[in-house]
Amino acid sequence: MVTDQQVRRLLKLIQTEKNLGIAAMKSGMDEKTARKYRMQGKLPSELNKDHIWRTRQDPFEDTWHETEMMLEINPGLEAKTIFEDFQRRNPGKFADGQLRTLQRRIKIWRATKGPQKEVFFTQIHSPGELAQSDFTHMNKLGVTISGELFDHLIYHFVLTYSNWETGTICFSESFESLSQGLQNALWEIGGVPEKHRTDRLTTAVNKPDHPEEFTRNYQDLLDHYGINGCKTNPDSPHENGDVEQRHYRFKKAVEQALLLRGNRNFADRDEYAYFLHNLFNQLNAGRNNRFREEQLVLRRLPMNRIEACKKQTLKVGPSSSIRVNHNVYSVDSRLIGENIQVRLYLDRLEIWYGQRKVDILPRLRGEGKCSINYRHIIDSLVRKPGAFENYRYRNELFPTSRFRIAYDSLKKHHAVSIAVRQYLRILYLAAQESETAVDDALRLLINQDEQISDERVKELVLSNEPIAATTDIHIPSVDLTCYDQLLQEVASC
Repeated sequence: MVTDQQVRRLLKLIQTEKNLGIAAMKSGMDEKTARKYRMQGKLPSELNKDHIWRTRQDPFEDTWHETEMMLEINPGLEAKTIFEDFQRRNPGKFADGQLRTLQRRIKIWRATKGPQKEVFFTQIHSPGELAQSDFTHMNKLGVTISGELFDHLIYHFVLTYSNWETGTICFSESFESLSQGLQNALWEIGGVPEKHRTDRLTTAVNKPDHPEEFTRNYQDLLDHYGINGCKTNPDSPHENGDVEQRHYRFKKAVEQALLLRGNRNFADRDEYAYFLHNLFNQLNAGRNNRFREEQLVLRRLPMNRIEACKKQTLKVGPSSSIRVNHNVYSVDSRLIGENIQVRLYLDRLEIWYGQRKVDILPRLRGEGKCSINYRHIIDSLVRKPGAFENYRYRNELFPTSRFRIAYDSLKKHHAVSIAVRQYLRILYLAAQESETAVDDALRLLINQDEQISDERVKELVLSNEPIAATTDIHIPSVDLTCYDQLLQEVASC
């Protein structure tokens, strides 16, 4: 097949060579072919005719009008759905292999007569003008901490001009997570962009019937840094397109980095955070030039950060517990009846009383959960053991599985009232001495199948005798003389 390039070469050589034959030979074509193109003066591509005729009969010619009506009423119908409907109503008329023909015709109809598609308008981004942020779930990556699945999110922050990005580990789409993540990002870049855009987070947007208003906490955060807040319109995730696209690419990069690492388990959360920090540095390495342009126009940071917490004043109930964000937490029984201030952070609660921080509690994820520390209430339980059996949060009073095994063993060998008293004395010993020491003592008694009692546990704990760790396994040496005896017997035979 003669190409346009060959004909162009031919027409050029005709001007310099002695005859057509030499020009044709140098162009790589027959002399007759060369004569044809010389006479026509056109390239092969200009002589080709567009293939607009059918080579076989259209199997959907009789039903196409009906197909158009169906598409005009329901533009979202797929070609396969229409094809299967035709097959059901016309048995034997349409073969499976004709589906592609219908798909092709419907595709042409959508492009020429179908409904108008939404147009996305490419925006001009200016340095230091806009930052976008959003939360993204990371559970599908299968990251584990000490062998347990790490259920978490990443607060993802992106500068739209340079695509510079960073993130903070968090556990819910709460204001505390938003505040800490945003402030971490601003202090890391060393400046403040003009605008910050989020989607319609409930932590940022006040109420559905007042979408123009931000929550007071979020507005205070924006005012502290002098940022103009904005949010996307309903059902318009593309308006936050930069950070949405970075979600996909960031999680893909995490997946690849985990594959290179060889495993998805981390010793603790700090090791995982360090892993993500290094990954963000790698992702940002190719954006330094545009990032420097942004840094030159970013506004100054304030003198200090604003506390990334929500403060509540609560009264401790008679059960020595408080209710925070639909979860129950126990506090020291000395605070019963007192008004305390709770500072709710991303991952913890701080208990303040009399302008002093008196306790720190790990924050629960989700709602309807409870965190009861037996050390807060054990004094009262020892004095009122009858309350233990039907206590609403009794399951929280078994620090480890061995404490639960011990309680069940005590109930098996004693009356319930005696078993409860003995177990509470064991729990009191854990609070006064060491939970780890008591757990080790229980492990020893369980492994040796020895009857458990509060006195025996106390004796083991106070003896300070080392108890072999779970991982310490004693394997006796193997006596190989028996093999020598076997060989001697074989030789004698």
